[in-house]
Amino acid sequence: MSQLVEFANSNMLLVASTAMMFFAVIFYEMRLKQQSMSSVSTSQAVQLINQGTTVVDIREQSKFDAAHIIDSINVPAPNLAADATVRVKKNQPVLLVCDTGTLSSKCATVLREAGFETVYSLRGGLTAWQQENLPAVSKDDS
Repeated sequence: MSQLVEFANSNMLLVASTAMMFFAVIFYEMRLKQQSMSSVSTSQAVQLINQGTTVVDIREQSKFDAAHIIDSINVPAPNLAADATVRVKKNQPVLLVCDTGTLSSKCATVLREAGFETVYSLRGGLTAWQQENLPAVSKDDS
């Protein structure tokens, strides 16, 4: 044990950099775990929708009009924090949808910070939804 203390005293820079790398890895792993917990597949999304989860499409209005998940509401990403609190209850589960799942994953964090309890992001976005041949409607169909 005394040799370990002597080594640590003699190599402070090495010990400090090792500790920093350890904490960086822990932080990175926790962040990945948080993102994977909130990101759901298309089949999981269907289950959530069937359980009454509110679908919020965060794409711009023109893309939403071209194609969107049935019964979803459109709240473009720039207005998300303000408009979502008006249109969706904070204690109700929310599924965010964008084109590819990247933006919705980032916006899920924004909604959690705004006080929403349960927020999910559709992994792969509407692109994955349509590749699975799941129903989508356009403004003309609604």
